[in-house]
Amino acid sequence: MSDTSDKTPSAKSSSSDVEAFLEQVARVPVRAPEPGVQGRMLFAMDATASREGAWRQALRIQSDMFLAAKDLGGLRVQLAFYRGYGTFKVSPWIDDSDQLVRLMASVSCQAGPTQLSKILKHCINETKQSIVNALVFVGDCFEEDIDRVAATAGELGLLGVPVFIFQEGENGQARSAFMQVARLSGGVYARFDAKSPNMLRELLKAVAVYAAGGRPALERAARKKGGEEALRLVRLLPKQ
Repeated sequence: MSDTSDKTPSAKSSSSDVEAFLEQVARVPVRAPEPGVQGRMLFAMDATASREGAWRQALRIQSDMFLAAKDLGGLRVQLAFYRGYGTFKVSPWIDDSDQLVRLMASVSCQAGPTQLSKILKHCINETKQSIVNALVFVGDCFEEDIDRVAATAGELGLLGVPVFIFQEGENGQARSAFMQVARLSGGVYARFDAKSPNMLRELLKAVAVYAAGGRPALERAARKKGGEEALRLVRLLPKQ
C-alpha cells in the first residue's frame, strides 16, 4: 500500500432495518460505469485502536461484499485506511477478492486521531482521474473540524460521488458528522454494532452491487441467483 435530517436504521439487525436502508440507497443517483467497464468503489476504514476488536470480523464481511459485486458484473476496489498519528495508506485498484483479504489481514490497528478528511480528499483526487462510483467508509469516531470535512463532502457531491457511511457504535459526535457527510455527498448513513454483523454484510453487499452497475447489475443478479438483497433493491429502485 502507498501512503497517501435522515432516516437511519437502528443498530439491531432486522429485515426492516435493511429495507429502510435499501430504500434510501435506491434514491441515490449512482454513476453507473460504461458498458464493459468495471465500476470502481473506494472502500475506506478507520483503523485506530478503538476499531481493533471489530477489524477481523469486518475482514470477513468485506470479502463477502467484494465477491458479491464481482459475481454481479465486476468491481474494482481500492482499500484505504488511517491509523496512528498521521498514517494514511491506500492500496492499488484491485479486482481480486483474495488479494483484498490478504491486504486487510496485514493491517494492524494503532491508536491515533481520526482522518476522515484525508479519505474524502483522496477520493476527490481519484475521481478526477477516473470515475469513482461510490465511497464506502466504516468507522466509529470523529475528531476533526466538521466545517472543513463538510466542505470536502460537498465537493464530492458536486462530482457525483455518493459516500455511504457505516458507523459502529453510538458516538453522538460521530453520528452528527457522518450524517452531514452522507447528506452533502448525496450518499446514505447507517449505524450498526459488533453484535449485528449480518446487517452490515447485507448493506455492504447491496451498495457494492449497485456501484458495480446500478439497476441493470441488480436485475441480472436477481435473474441468475434470485438473491434476496438484489430482488429487494430492484423492487425499490425508481423506474428508469
